Amino acid sequence: MNAYSQSQLIEHTAPRSEFATDDPVLILRHARASLEDGIPVALVTLVDVRGGAARPLGAQMSVRIDGRYCGFVSGGCTEPAVAAEAIEALRAGHDRFLLLGEGSPFFDIVLPCGGGIRLSIHVLKDAEAIDQVLAHIGGRREAALLYKPAEESLVWSPADDTGWQNGSFARIYRPPARIVISGNALESDATARVASAAGYGVDLVGRHNGRKATDLPLDRYTAVVLLNHDLDAEIETLEAALKSEAFYIGALGSRRTHERRRKALEQLGYGEADISRIKAPIGIFEKARDASSLALSVVADVAAAASKGTYRSVIAGTIAKG
Repeated sequence: MNAYSQSQLIEHTAPRSEFATDDPVLILRHARASLEDGIPVALVTLVDVRGGAARPLGAQMSVRIDGRYCGFVSGGCTEPAVAAEAIEALRAGHDRFLLLGEGSPFFDIVLPCGGGIRLSIHVLKDAEAIDQVLAHIGGRREAALLYKPAEESLVWSPADDTGWQNGSFARIYRPPARIVISGNALESDATARVASAAGYGVDLVGRHNGRKATDLPLDRYTAVVLLNHDLDAEIETLEAALKSEAFYIGALGSRRTHERRRKALEQLGYGEADISRIKAPIGIFEKARDASSLALSVVADVAAAASKGTYRSVIAGTIAKG
């Protein structure tokens, strides 16, 4: 373990962002790596929101005693002040809560949304709970960190909802959404580029790529998008999607094409409950006639579906293309 010397820790304490991210897994990894390097680190969590707030409940920061931090608990203007408080907690060796905005003693810190937020600052003692969560996320399973302020402890917990539970705060983590794309090279490659830029994991399948959707785990954190111009070319992937927990299923075609798709699926034994998972039209705008517009429309629709809740609902879509 490469531990910093005390003089190094004292010298470098001006809060500064090490990198900008709101990805909860990257934030946990930052905290985990800091512990591995022998650098005291705190995990800051948004545990209460009053009025408006720029970030959702459970938003986090990882703050090292040398001032380096990542993550966001507000709109970006309060993070250095939060990091400074976390550094003080690390120096004292004890957890604390921090109130900002409405009702806060820090009158010079005004939240852009005009509300108030309460943050827990937990001085990490070990990485066992974080390791458990990261292992679950790596296996595409939900997990939670349970913060117990009375004990100043953090433990792994089975997945539940984010929020206060019997005096402890649970922060749930879910696997990142991924998009499985099947289709012709032009549309599928364009959609893959947009999806990757938006932070989604991407798998290309179908005749164009030689991979099969049946070889992939189509879990409830997966969206399946079919961009084929041929119903016969899409059917294998479509059936795999309908038999899975995929939260989103989209298929290229007009309403008339979708009606032919419906009849083909009925002949294969699929009922209305299955077929209704495919909705027409897909996308944030209809009749996207070029690959770039289609890609934007599809990825935006997947994002909208994912943001509607917790991936627990099955959401579907069909691309309307005239």
